[in-house]
Amino acid sequence: MAYIAAISVLVFAVIATSSAADTDLLQDICVADLASGTKVNGFVCKTNVSATDFFFDGLAKPGLTNTTSGAVVTGANVQKIPGLNTLGVSLARIDYAPGGLNPPHTHPRATEIVFVLEGQLDVGFITTGNVLISKSIKKGEIFVFPKGLVHFQKNNGKEAAAVIAAFNSQLPGTQSLAATLFAATPSVPDNVLTKAFQVGTKEIEKIKSRFAPKK
Repeated sequence: MAYIAAISVLVFAVIATSSAADTDLLQDICVADLASGTKVNGFVCKTNVSATDFFFDGLAKPGLTNTTSGAVVTGANVQKIPGLNTLGVSLARIDYAPGGLNPPHTHPRATEIVFVLEGQLDVGFITTGNVLISKSIKKGEIFVFPKGLVHFQKNNGKEAAAVIAAFNSQLPGTQSLAATLFAATPSVPDNVLTKAFQVGTKEIEKIKSRFAPKK
């Protein structure tokens, strides 16, 4: 019941603010044709629609947290649920191993609200005035990350943790700061990064090597 209540609260909150993100729909439904080569702001509508287009069970089980950061995000957006196209909402489940981190990142198209399913997390976001707003949150509690601001979640506990996240966008987008700067293709020039971070080229190359694709 707590799981269902969490989803209900998050979806209601997202729907209430959805007008601030994606544009409003102009018909009852517009199920995304993910196979279409036509490029529009969103996805073109497909003709044949079924209940499957509005269903997804991928958040029912914990994701595998054996990643470099010790956290994994399972999205439930328009790319997984085509029926979300033009509806301006989506969800995600984030699982954290003990010590796991969802690294500093932004969502350029959405505000995020998280509900803690299990465990305890240290979370925060940084304002454009460089002020850190942070708090420790535990099972049953909620925290909001404003649209476009850099934010993070860290599991400093000894047990696994998990949250359900809701967004007021069908595809909020994610830019992880470290990966964006040090793993872009083509790569960001070293002289830009050395100047920005006030370090030498060797330090920049060392960080880039950590983000290079594994061979």
